[in-house]
Amino acid sequence: MTTATLPPDLDAELSALLGAEGWRTDAATRQAHGSDDSRRHAMPAGVALPRDRDQVAAIVRACRRHRVPLVARGAGTGTAAAAVPFGGGIVVSFARMNRILQLRPDDRCAVVEPGVVNGDLQQALQPLGLFWPPDPSSFETCTIGGNLACNAGGPRAVKYGATRDNVLGLVAVTGRGELVRCGGPWTKDATGYDLTHLIVGSEGTLALIVEATLRLQPRPRAVAGLRALYRDAASATAAIARLMRQPQVPAMLEFLDRSALGLLRGQGVALPEAGAMLLVEADGDDDGLPGVLQALADAASGEGLLDLDVAPDGAARERLWAARRALSPALRGIAPGKLNEDVVVPVSRIAELVEGVEALAARHALPIVAFGHAGNGNLHVNVMFHPDDAGEAARARAALDELFALVLALEGTLSGEHGIGVAKRDWMARAFDAPTLAAMRAVKAALDPDGILNPGKVLPPGHPDPL
Repeated sequence: MTTATLPPDLDAELSALLGAEGWRTDAATRQAHGSDDSRRHAMPAGVALPRDRDQVAAIVRACRRHRVPLVARGAGTGTAAAAVPFGGGIVVSFARMNRILQLRPDDRCAVVEPGVVNGDLQQALQPLGLFWPPDPSSFETCTIGGNLACNAGGPRAVKYGATRDNVLGLVAVTGRGELVRCGGPWTKDATGYDLTHLIVGSEGTLALIVEATLRLQPRPRAVAGLRALYRDAASATAAIARLMRQPQVPAMLEFLDRSALGLLRGQGVALPEAGAMLLVEADGDDDGLPGVLQALADAASGEGLLDLDVAPDGAARERLWAARRALSPALRGIAPGKLNEDVVVPVSRIAELVEGVEALAARHALPIVAFGHAGNGNLHVNVMFHPDDAGEAARARAALDELFALVLALEGTLSGEHGIGVAKRDWMARAFDAPTLAAMRAVKAALDPDGILNPGKVLPPGHPDPL
């Protein structure tokens, strides 16, 4: 059901519950909460800004009685349209639930509300010598709740894991309007079902997270990096396998394909001709790091290596990573339209993926640039096109479908850190068999029996929408 307008009694109930600052139905606020970084937009009928978990639970119960859909929202930095309210209804913004509730260095955890900004948490942890590992490129603006919703990652995930690996417990409100508590400030637990890791990555379709206990890591004392250029993607992939076999896993391991390197050279970045590049970072203590860096340099060396630069200090390391950070802005110079997909394949099949992407670019006469988190096999494949050119737009959509087919054929998966939303929803039926999808739908029905939480996202149509 699409809810463009609200029942008057629901409007009055939420106004009384949340007050003028917490319940907004003016056009400007609704417009501002109708999109995310997917560039898609839909107008909600209202925007709720709760201050605490009790208000969240009351909002859900009220919407359940009226069968009005709810879409949870963080900072709107997602790219899969998971936060876009296509069915109208109410957007629940967690902007006012932005408190760091506890910092517990002895337990190496933090307890936070979902509206806390990732970068703000990192700053609060710095004096304690700790950090929270997920580091998406939007860390300065994205929220912890958004990170939890899509299981965000980033370059550090190769060593420290993505969001799901760094969450110890949750408090969440189900589609029934009930609070559930799972996990806690401990790192070992064999008690009952693991609802914490089930809810993380569910994109607000199972429950609305109102509190999270996050696992923290000690901040490394020393960091160093290296840059390796290779003849082709196959040589770089072989080096990735060698690097990942080292006892000390790289803290970051990024891959850039031939098109990405050409793009950087066009932007004035000094790079020799090469078929692929790896950026590697190691962390540790001052005494042990030089040995670790040498072992990684040895592993990066081999057939097809063209050049290897070591950056043992902060300034040199910063120069290495400047090229990686320059990529996204440089993409805007190619074409205004971008389909950015965060596909994953086994590390041993990265070369096949890159070869397939190059074939797609040639077949559809479109620039396609691939780079990303090589240690996880997680590459960002950017299909560039002009949206106002109908032919290019059609070829871009066809290339995207062929990309997903290629990824599944290579034993891969559709998303490593952006989530499914609606952008990849229809491919879920190709990624999973019918019994597996049925099990997912059963979980959804148990936690959200009326289907009011972010309807139409993640799971492909298979049964009539309860709304």
